[in-house]
Amino acid sequence: MKTKDIVRNHHLNGASFETWIKQSEYKYRIGLMGGIEVDDTQSIEEMVGAFKQFELQNQERAAREDAERDRAAQLKQQSLDSMLVTSGFGFEGYAITKYSGYISGDGVVQIDRGRDGVFGRPTNTGKSLMASLDQIRRKALTELKEAAYELGCNAVIGVDFDYLTLDPQTANSSGGTTYLPYVFGVTANGNAVTIEKNALAALP
Repeated sequence: MKTKDIVRNHHLNGASFETWIKQSEYKYRIGLMGGIEVDDTQSIEEMVGAFKQFELQNQERAAREDAERDRAAQLKQQSLDSMLVTSGFGFEGYAITKYSGYISGDGVVQIDRGRDGVFGRPTNTGKSLMASLDQIRRKALTELKEAAYELGCNAVIGVDFDYLTLDPQTANSSGGTTYLPYVFGVTANGNAVTIEKNALAALP
């Protein structure tokens, strides 16, 4: 019996069913026209039941994996939200129990120069940069925290910011110069550490 008939009669996913047949213990052969045919001596109802059970198990496994990913993402976000960050080198009431090294995080923004010509409008670079500065600084700080999280740390000390300005240009096909958008970058630097509350600080 052709798999396409089984799929039609039992409202199955054709591609999934044929893939499953090839991996199962049921006997099948490739027909003259390229389609898959199963041995008619086998119980089609049993075969369909086994496939549906397989599909159900796949769906349940996928649901578990999705739930695990969601839980891991929530735990990570909670850890990032509670992570302590300072420009100093310690936290009052806490002791540093592990130093995991220097880390950094970056944020970048491009600002258009405006359009050339009589009707072109120049860009107020300073205004555009200041409007974006908080956003890219937050992004750099977020990447810094994520780097600390990947190292198993729960705090960052000695945090500072470096600022970078680029004025990219390139030659064009007419032999002139094309001025690309300005690029402004922020790098957050620090040291990833693990901290614990001091015994005295933990007392009520």
